[in-house]
Amino acid sequence: MLIREIQQKDNESIAKVIRAIFHELDAPKAGTAYADPILDTLYEVYQQSRSIYYVVEKDGKVVGGCGVAPLENGDTSICELQKMYFAPEIRGTGYAEKIIEKCLEFAKKQDFEICYLETLSFMKTAQKLYKRIGFENIDGPMGNTGHNSCEVWMTKQL
Repeated sequence: MLIREIQQKDNESIAKVIRAIFHELDAPKAGTAYADPILDTLYEVYQQSRSIYYVVEKDGKVVGGCGVAPLENGDTSICELQKMYFAPEIRGTGYAEKIIEKCLEFAKKQDFEICYLETLSFMKTAQKLYKRIGFENIDGPMGNTGHNSCEVWMTKQL
């Protein structure tokens, strides 16, 4: 398996992976990444300054990804870990931790001081991973992500 920066040809594949996970988990569609108008154009979105999105490729097929970008309507010292989703076939392989570490390394190089994320309360495995990496729960959302169905918010000092 390979972690690499997203390419334009990956847009459709990563959007399908993300949407499939929402269906698999019967997760809310409204107020989450599923309904983001940018979901089908992640390559273009992550060409913006201080932003990057990585995909995991297995046998030539995109099977997951995660990105980091400035927190929308937030302090310029805060970035957001975004759209971390993995197909069932690679969960538990350690690639989530590897891709998060790549995102955090990038964020540090961009002079971010805090990394923020939000997730759904039933995504307990992801939350355990975030805590192991050093994220801590906070009491409410930051910025303006539009993900009003997410009810768990976390930050990590970089």
